[in-house]
Amino acid sequence: MRHGRKTLSSSLHSASFQLGNILLLASITKTLRESGTCNLDPLSIPISEPLVLQVLGKGSLHPSKKLDFFRWCSSLKPNYKHSACTYSNIFRTVCKAGFLEEIPSLLNSMKEDEVVVDSETFKLLLEAFIKSGKFDFALEILDHMEELGTGLNPKVYDSVLVALVRKKRVGLAFSISIRLLDACHDNFTDNSVVESVPGCFAFNELLVALRKSDMKEEFILIFERLRRQKRFEFDIYGYNICIHAFGCWGDLGTSLRLFKEMKEKGLVPDLHTYNSLIQVLCIVGKVQDALIVWEELKESAHEPNELTYRNIIQGCCKSYRMDDAMKIFYEMQYNGFTPNTLVYNSLLNGMFKARKVMEACQLFEKMAQDGVRTSCWTHNILIDGLFRNGRAEAGYTLFCDLKKKGKFVDAVTFSIVVLQLCREGQLEEALRLVEEMEGRGFVVDLVTITSLLIGFHKHGRWDYTERLMKHIRDGNLVPDVLRWKADVEASMKSRKSKRKDYTPMFPSRGDLSEIMSLIGSTDTETDTNLSSEDGCIKDEESQLADIDQWSSSPHMDKLANRVKWNCHSSQLFSPTRGRRVQGKGMGTFDIDMVNTFLSIFLAKGKLNLACKLFEIFSDMGLNPVNYTYNSMMSSFVKKGYFNQAWGVLNKMGEKVCPTDIATYNVIIQGLGKMGRADLASAILDKLMQQGGYLDIVMYNTLINVLGKAGRIDEANKLFEQMRTTGINPDVVTFNTLIEVHSKAGRLKEAYKFLKMMLDSGCFPNHVTDTTLDFLGREIEKLRI
Repeated sequence: MRHGRKTLSSSLHSASFQLGNILLLASITKTLRESGTCNLDPLSIPISEPLVLQVLGKGSLHPSKKLDFFRWCSSLKPNYKHSACTYSNIFRTVCKAGFLEEIPSLLNSMKEDEVVVDSETFKLLLEAFIKSGKFDFALEILDHMEELGTGLNPKVYDSVLVALVRKKRVGLAFSISIRLLDACHDNFTDNSVVESVPGCFAFNELLVALRKSDMKEEFILIFERLRRQKRFEFDIYGYNICIHAFGCWGDLGTSLRLFKEMKEKGLVPDLHTYNSLIQVLCIVGKVQDALIVWEELKESAHEPNELTYRNIIQGCCKSYRMDDAMKIFYEMQYNGFTPNTLVYNSLLNGMFKARKVMEACQLFEKMAQDGVRTSCWTHNILIDGLFRNGRAEAGYTLFCDLKKKGKFVDAVTFSIVVLQLCREGQLEEALRLVEEMEGRGFVVDLVTITSLLIGFHKHGRWDYTERLMKHIRDGNLVPDVLRWKADVEASMKSRKSKRKDYTPMFPSRGDLSEIMSLIGSTDTETDTNLSSEDGCIKDEESQLADIDQWSSSPHMDKLANRVKWNCHSSQLFSPTRGRRVQGKGMGTFDIDMVNTFLSIFLAKGKLNLACKLFEIFSDMGLNPVNYTYNSMMSSFVKKGYFNQAWGVLNKMGEKVCPTDIATYNVIIQGLGKMGRADLASAILDKLMQQGGYLDIVMYNTLINVLGKAGRIDEANKLFEQMRTTGINPDVVTFNTLIEVHSKAGRLKEAYKFLKMMLDSGCFPNHVTDTTLDFLGREIEKLRI
């Protein structure tokens, strides 16, 4: 009985205590709701952590009243001091209510109380500031964490990094991730316990954002820091992102090494891997390898998707493989995929560059019939293609029709037509069109200005520049160009250099006839990038022996096995084209402005001014690009200054500036003028080894060089190769073939090419008339 009475007594006491707490909590809540903290008596209220937590947890109490009560309790020091739990609770309340302006004062109070909340609470604060767009406060939160000694737990910040990336604050996400990775590395080197490692998902999002923002240096820094983290492992998506990014920047070697590493870790390449590799190979010009990988993809367990078809079609079009491009295009339609505007634009652009004018027009009609939406870029391709293929009237008619409709024309459209008018010498019409362009609200870019200035310079009409200045909406561009021109000319006149005109700008180490060693100026990198581990290329049998016969990607395995880890690859051949540029004002002496005036001086044949200009801005530390080198080389070769061209080419190799098809055109042209056609085939082989291709200009140049050297059979074979690759001969091709066959006494073959020219619908020009006069005289001599 005594035991039962004692148990009953304790139960009654506990119930009485709980009832007292409930009444006290209700009283405090009522007082806070009605009059706030002014009527609370600290002497009559036994403040404790459980009581404070209960008050802060009341859902019926407004957050502002909870914050007032929290601060009132803080004023009761030293009798009461908040704990980490109460601070976490009030932080959650404030964040949920959106009272973010109160957080800094609460953090200072917490610092004074020498209390540190857990990392989850700090994560909550970071996410709240990021969602509200207050990124500076988010950085201050990180500073508070470091001051209070809270460890940077990477897992806590995964969502923070993702939120920053998706809010386009890539720079802030990058700086936070660097601090996280450094903290993880320091913890690991100190032999302390690391709670977690960075999450793959967050860093994949960050890497994608860095690539899209073209932040190459930051991307490489994050990539290298992640590779040093021994507890971090890239997943299949991370590898795909890095393979694609390095490939877009022309670093094929790194992409192949990552592919090899991915397979060694047991990760099976998926469709995204194949898409990335195909796009990378196309970007660096290795379209033949891309086509082989494409065939391997179709034989594997994966099915190509729309992105796969688009990548391979764009690669084929850029390398003039129009037959392959159309074959894949029809296969794409057969497999149920509808080509979009980008695919049609690539095909149209490739066909016009391959001189397939009729096929391009038919494809455009098919595009309209299939209901594919056209864009400004589609019509720009059409107009430019018609201009470049001798259909100027049709191109101008299309431009006028589009302009009347008021759609599908932009600044690039006007610039294309202005350039064509300048070529034809119609400066008045070109200037009127620029005025109309400005009136429609389009910005006149540096390309349009360059076309006009070259036209003014050629025809001696510098008085048009004042008229041009009055009708440019961007009032800084033309005055800046003219002031820039005046400053450049003043710099040239004031230079004390005693160099003669056309003297070598760069130290020449030989003669242009030694061209075979020139492209080896960067051979130390190329050969190591695509060589075996012992530095020698294995024969085909040994290479096949090293390949896993069960692999789904044997060709990619072979390419990856030829790459060494300890080298940094450079892109030696670039299929990319120049991009349109905007004026940057007088404060920026950039390479685009240098190229503008190089175009003007070289078009007029003033090589001395071009050399001085190049010398001035090379001394200023500007880095030339492909266009700069190609322009200088082309002008030197046309004037017969082969040693100077050789010096430019050597300098291009020293700068590790990738050559393009224009560079090789200049090389072949120079060899032809020197009578060294025997080296043309070797140069062609070297071009193809680097992933290059032949365009219509290269074919014409080679046919001319070989034909004039008496190597008629080789020229004929090259002509057949040109046709089989899908490039239609133009009037230059037929004129060259008729001329070289006539001079070689092969009159029947010359007549055959004349008939072929007329049957193909290629219109003769004045050069054709001169060539036919010579052919007629030769036929008359033979008849007599």
